[in-house]
Amino acid sequence: MSETWMVVGRQGALVMLLDGEGGPGEHAVESGVPGSSEGFVLSNGQHDTYPNEDTVPIGEAFAIVGHIIGRGSWPSDARWVADR
Repeated sequence: MSETWMVVGRQGALVMLLDGEGGPGEHAVESGVPGSSEGFVLSNGQHDTYPNEDTVPIGEAFAIVGHIIGRGSWPSDARWVADR
């Protein structure tokens, strides 16, 4: 069973679609965006920093997650990469 995860930071969100527990997954990207952003706080209190190209704007993240939940797949206009 696939799981959808979204980690929201100050300026963007990391959206992941995981292929079962511990399995490889996919994540949304915004290719070519330089730098990195911090402020991603995980449920265990860990503070993470992610490359900006591995995150998407928050509004886009909500649209992607809504589509995945509603239809079970990435939106056709979303950019994503496989983490395999």
